[in-house]
Amino acid sequence: MDKYKVKNNVRKLRFNHDEMTQEQLAEKVGVTRQTIIAIEGGKYAPSLELAFKIALVFGVPLQEVFSYELEGDEK
Repeated sequence: MDKYKVKNNVRKLRFNHDEMTQEQLAEKVGVTRQTIIAIEGGKYAPSLELAFKIALVFGVPLQEVFSYELEGDEK
């Protein structure tokens, strides 16, 4: 069976939003900076609620922040 992984554009979106820090994003969505670090690094897949909160902060649809792709399938 193929192995899938949650991928994200959080770091790029932060940079494009006045270079928002991990700490600033964490405060806006109610998590720790360590959680944002883990999400950006692909070590942690956020809950659906947290994923929507992150998308709302950036004002973009969920699929612009997160995707579910085959491991090793780089775009």
